[in-house]
Amino acid sequence: MLFMLAAVMVAASINFNLAAKPAALLPVAPVMPQPDISVSGSFASKKAQRGRNLQATVVLDIPKGYHVNANRTLSKYLVPTTLKIEVGDKVKVGSISYPKAITRTFSFSEEKLAVYEGRAAMRFNLTIPADFPHSKMLVKASVKYQSCSDSECYPPVTRAIEMWIDME
Repeated sequence: MLFMLAAVMVAASINFNLAAKPAALLPVAPVMPQPDISVSGSFASKKAQRGRNLQATVVLDIPKGYHVNANRTLSKYLVPTTLKIEVGDKVKVGSISYPKAITRTFSFSEEKLAVYEGRAAMRFNLTIPADFPHSKMLVKASVKYQSCSDSECYPPVTRAIEMWIDME
């Protein structure tokens, strides 16, 4: 019992001493910010037509010096770039067409990696039913990707956007 009391007092004094130090003296791990990858979306037409297909595109703009893993990675331990689309009212989403990947080797890997650099456009078609009841349509897009520089990778990120289009 005396041993436990002594251990608690030592632990308390360590915590007390640590808390008494100014914040400037405590070690701080550097946090590298994620690169500013913009996500945007667009439609091939200014208005959608009921009973027709509509092509849509979601674009990642990746700053110079960075890349994201491709949708089809060359290794199963890498996080692929994926796009998920949500629509309502019986609108159907076609298959997603991902851009062709660039194959490169980076300083952190001896293996070649399939990546996207610069601008990566992901395209898909929407089939709008003839009896679509609304005057506007909302498409929610969610892109999951992992960005890296030549020397380090960042945690995966999921970015969501909303795309609205008027109906004819």
